[in-house]
Formats: sequence, C-alpha cells, structure tokens
Amino acid sequence: MGNQIRLGIVGYGNIGRGVQTAVKKNSDMVLSYVFTRRNPETVQVNDDSIQVLHVDEIEKYTDKIDVLILCGGSATDLPEQGPQFAKLFNTVDSFDTHARIPEYFEAVDAAAKPNNKTAIISVGWDPGLFSLNRVYGEIALPQGSTYTFWGKGLSQGHSDAIRRVPGVKAGVQYTIPIEEAVQRVRNAENPELTTREKHIRECWVVPEEGANLEEIETAIKTMPNYFADYDTIVNFITEEELKANHSAMPHGGFVIRSGQTSENTNHVIEYSLKLDSNPEFTASVLVAYARAAYRMNKDGQYGAKTVFDVAPGLLSPKSAAELRKELL
Repeated sequence: MGNQIRLGIVGYGNIGRGVQTAVKKNSDMVLSYVFTRRNPETVQVNDDSIQVLHVDEIEKYTDKIDVLILCGGSATDLPEQGPQFAKLFNTVDSFDTHARIPEYFEAVDAAAKPNNKTAIISVGWDPGLFSLNRVYGEIALPQGSTYTFWGKGLSQGHSDAIRRVPGVKAGVQYTIPIEEAVQRVRNAENPELTTREKHIRECWVVPEEGANLEEIETAIKTMPNYFADYDTIVNFITEEELKANHSAMPHGGFVIRSGQTSENTNHVIEYSLKLDSNPEFTASVLVAYARAAYRMNKDGQYGAKTVFDVAPGLLSPKSAAELRKELL
C-alpha cells in the first residue's frame, strides 16, 4: 500500500521487538528501519524488508520516515534521545519516570515545536492508558479517591536494580498488590493507604558462587526508592530455576476510582489489565499513538503531546464514520 505510515525505531530490545510484532497487526503501517547503537550486522530482525542501520546514520533518513518510535529506556536513553530526535522526526516514546515527566515534556517540546514536529511522550499502559483512566475517573466522580495497583507482574526497572547489587548474578522482581487493600477500595471505603499497605515486592535472586546471602538480602530490602518502603521477600534460587520459571514478562494492574455523587450514593469505576508480555503490549500502544502522531502532524499540531492531548479517534485505523457506526 502506497499510503502506509512509514515507521522507524531506535533500539532493538524488548520494546523494539514488540513494535516489530505490533506493526504486523496494523495494515496501514510499515516498519522499514531499525536504528541501533550496536554493530548493525549483529542485530538479527529476521525480516528482509527491514534495514538495520547504525544510529549515527539516522539524519539521512528524515524524508523516509513518517514517525520514529523511540524504544530505549527511561533512565538514560530517552532523556537524551527524546529531545535529540524530536528535532528531526515525529516521535513516540514510553518515558515512564513519573516524577520527571514535566521536565522531559518541556525539553521535548522545545526541540519539536520550532521544527514543526509532533512528539507524543510517555505512551504505554502506565503512564498511558492508566493515565487516561485516572482522568476519566476524576471527571465522572469529582469527589472521591483514585487508586492505582500494579501487578502481579515482573517489574523491569526493579529487576534491573536487583541485578546491580554486589553478589547477584541474576534476578527478577514481582510487584504484587495486597488483596486486602484492593478489596477495601472496591468496597468504596476510600481508605488512606501507605505505600507499604498497597504492594508487596517479591524477589527471585541467583547469587554469585560464594556470595553472602544475608548481605544481598539486606542490600535489597534497604534500597531507597525501590524496596525500602515496601515489605520485600527475597528468595534465592538456581539459574536453572530462574530460566524455567521466571523468563516471561507478565504484568498488569488496575485503576480504581471510588466516589459519591450524593450522600450515601457510592460508585466504583475499575479498569484492569492482565498482560502475558509487558513489552509487547506497551509496544502495541506505541504503534497506535504513532498513527495519531502522524495525523496530528498533518493537522499542524506541533510540539510535545501526551495521551491527554490525543483524541481517541486518532488512534484507530477506522474512519470517524466507521467509529460512529460500530463503536459509539
């Protein structure tokens, strides 16, 4: 199809592979370019129609790509790449460091707007779809409380933090909602919950040979920003057990809004996700927002955007008339 939206991606890890899979489910798009910091010859995409190129060559392809999807991590990749590439391309990314989103937005906006580019940041399920559901909950029930629970699922950021502890050879971490807290919210009790009362963190760790297990456990449980504020369980296992039982990347969670419209009239709104693959689902959402970025750019809507700025119809391959007929 000559009118397909032409996509490129930067980075070919879990999210990049997920984008490649997602594009196949969207006939109005085509993925033609993968840009990598590695030696391109070492990156196997198993598709002859996709060119793998070094990221240093990316400026030569500004007229061949409609939207560039940034598939790097939020810790170090995106803060640099987001503003850098938004000068040259329409972009979509999954920046998910919630506390730093305002400053990241400003940096990307300053790069995109003067160059007539559209850059949708912080796309995925949280931030992303969960963000939308927090807003929908608040507008429907202005008086109430919003609760977000994550899990049960494998957290990539926390797993990475475990693996950086001295003496740890490999490991993963699961975030698990505490059932009692969830039930209290569903019962419209509007409880005030501390961080510790909402989630447990469970770690499965492969220690290096001869490592001090007590030291590893203490280092994990006292780690600020990651584990110190939670009840954390540390399990030591073999490399074989890790591979057999913990190699998938499931995740999910729910957003619950409970509130009143009048005295003794309680309402509960709940949105939930159960995901077999966190990166594949995130990538699928990124691809839909790439469609919106393309359309918004054609409409002259330049600069940084978030999911709050994107009309739902722009995400769908269906026309406005089809949406009205089939889904309204």
